[in-house]
Amino acid sequence: MEKSDFAKILRITSPIFFGYVSIGIPFGLMVARAGYPWWLAPLMSVTMYTGTGQYIAIGMFAAGAGLAQIMLVQVLVGIRHVFYGLSLLTKFKGVGKWKAFLIYALTDETYAVLCSVDAPAGQKPGPFFSAIAAMDLFYWTLGGTIGAVAGSLINFSFEGVDFALTALFCVILTEQILASKDFLPPAIGIASSIAAAVLERVGILPQGNMLLLSLSVGITALALAKNLSKPKTAPGGSQAAAPAENGGKPQNDSGQGGEK
Repeated sequence: MEKSDFAKILRITSPIFFGYVSIGIPFGLMVARAGYPWWLAPLMSVTMYTGTGQYIAIGMFAAGAGLAQIMLVQVLVGIRHVFYGLSLLTKFKGVGKWKAFLIYALTDETYAVLCSVDAPAGQKPGPFFSAIAAMDLFYWTLGGTIGAVAGSLINFSFEGVDFALTALFCVILTEQILASKDFLPPAIGIASSIAAAVLERVGILPQGNMLLLSLSVGITALALAKNLSKPKTAPGGSQAAAPAENGGKPQNDSGQGGEK
C-alpha cells in the first residue's frame, strides 16, 4: 500500500479516532471500577469488538447474570449487523481473503465509512477496506486500554462514567431522527423500554430481564410495523393497481377505453 493511500485512510478514519478513544476510555474505566484487571479491556475489545455489547457485558457480569442470558442479549443487540452485511454483499465481492476480517471488524462507524468510500485507482479493495477496519479496531482498543490502565493506577470517582455510551446514543438517535424524519422506531423503542421497566419494578418481570424484554418487544413491534406498511399486492403477485390513467374505465380488446 502506498504512503498516500495510508495517509488517506488516516484522514478518513480521523473522526472515528476521536469518537472511539473518547468512548473507549469510559469503557476501560468501567472495567477497572468493576474490579477486573486492566488487560480485560483490550482482550474484550479484540475478541468482542462491540462497543454496546462490551458496556452491557460489564454491567451484566457485575450483576451476576448468567452466560446464556448475556449471549442472548448480545445477539439481540448485534442483530443489526445482519442487515449491514447484506447491504455490503456487492461491495465485498472483490475483497477475496480479506472478507473474513471485514466481517469480524464491521461496526456501525466502520460500516458508515465503507459505504461512503471506494478503493483508490489501482488499489485492490480488500487491503484498502481492511486497513480502514483495522485502524478503527486499533482506535477502540487503544481507548479501552487507556481507560483501564488509568482506572487501575489513579484513584478517582467513577460517578457518571457509565453514562458516556448513553449520551452517545442520545446524540446518534437525535441525528437519525432529524435526518430520517421517522419517529416510529424511537417511539417503539421508548415505549417498550418503559413497559419493561414498569413490569420489572412491580415484580411481574424478574430482576435483570428488562433489557432482554425491551429488545425483544421492540424488534417484534418494528418488524410488524414494517410488514403492515408494505403496499398491498394483488392475488397475481403485483401491487394493487392504482386508478387507471383513463379515469378507471375498463378497456376493450383494442386497448381503448370501454366507453365508445
